[in-house]
Amino acid sequence: MLKKSLFKAILPVISIILAGSVFAGCSSNSKQSTQPSSTAKQEVTLKVGAAVVPHAEILNFVKPKLKQEGINLEVVVLDDEAQLNPALQNKQIDANYFQHVPYYESVAKEKGYNFAVAAKVHVEPIGFYSQKIKTKEELKEGAKIAIPNNPSNEFRALALLQANGLIKLKEGIANFSATPRDIVDNPKKLKFVEVEAAQLARSLPDVDGAIINTNYVLEAKIDPKSAIFREDANSPYANDLFVRKGEESRPEIRKLAEVLTSPDVKKFIQDKYGVAVVPAF
Repeated sequence: MLKKSLFKAILPVISIILAGSVFAGCSSNSKQSTQPSSTAKQEVTLKVGAAVVPHAEILNFVKPKLKQEGINLEVVVLDDEAQLNPALQNKQIDANYFQHVPYYESVAKEKGYNFAVAAKVHVEPIGFYSQKIKTKEELKEGAKIAIPNNPSNEFRALALLQANGLIKLKEGIANFSATPRDIVDNPKKLKFVEVEAAQLARSLPDVDGAIINTNYVLEAKIDPKSAIFREDANSPYANDLFVRKGEESRPEIRKLAEVLTSPDVKKFIQDKYGVAVVPAF
């Protein structure tokens, strides 16, 4: 009887201790559940250098999508686009988006660049623009034509003139080495003025016509449809996303490449730019 009475006496104490332990355990679990997981995904910042139009605009369009994937896209626009490759080389940015392969190849060896294409995004068909004539037949003998002065786009401009029957280049010229000295037939004795690509739109009042890259046409608020003639959609001069060689497999680079070549971006390009910018994917 004594043992039974003792058990009854201590039973309430045991219950209180057990209840306290359970409560403490619940409280501890509750506190743990409110703490952020140590395995939570960290946001990654990706710096991409770009030309103003359309490159930076396209990148800004995909920013929200990348944000959802944990990537903070920082679009870097420099006053001098020629500095975008040195910036990539010096690791100031993670990628650049402003150039096509022929342009890259024309400068890579001299500058020691070792980049790779992560995505082929769009073509900006170059065109022939004029404030003085409406058709190519109106070009008079000795007419003055402005063309880009960088090697790859200079060839591109001359090839466009050849495709439209205005000149003929000698055969066997590499894709980015042609200059007006390589013209073997020039029926109208056209005169050529080599101009910094970014200044071509401004040169229009001083020449009979100029062959201008579409990004500069858009920046100058010129209607791309006003081109007297232009490249077609099969142009090999696609603007690409470039990265340092070996970094194409970085998860954030792969994700950016995937988003830049998505149906949403294709529709955005078509709706916003029409004939001025053509998706290359």
